[in-house]
Amino acid sequence: MSIFHSMNITSSALTAQRLRMDVVSSNMANVDTTRGKLVNGQWEPYRRKMVVAQPNESFASALHHALSNDSRAVGNGVKITKIVEDETPFKLVYNPEHPDADDQGYVKMPNVDPLKEMVDLISSTRSYEANVTVLNATKGMLMKALEIGK
Repeated sequence: MSIFHSMNITSSALTAQRLRMDVVSSNMANVDTTRGKLVNGQWEPYRRKMVVAQPNESFASALHHALSNDSRAVGNGVKITKIVEDETPFKLVYNPEHPDADDQGYVKMPNVDPLKEMVDLISSTRSYEANVTVLNATKGMLMKALEIGK
């Protein structure tokens, strides 16, 4: 394990949480967008997007390293594998004046729930802050290690 291994793990977590915050921001910005994507000649509302993360190393591999007393048993961070669209149905709102209203006067609105988005935003912000704290603690330990030789 290198001296910078924990910094690499923390930086991967920081990158993942930053992307989560960006996706949540995009969802919040499009909470009222009724023309998100053109499908078969018809406009479809914006669909909520979600980030899918996974560890850089499989559980089986990490377990094998831990059981064999391998120095690589600490893990390798996290990576974002994809951004997926939420398949929950769109909300129907009665507004016959809206240009995207159907024959009955209902408008399909995005499946973005601002409450869920705020919970995701708070969660990712707290995780980001925790990883910044870990990064600063690691940096402090490395600086103290450098001072030993003085």
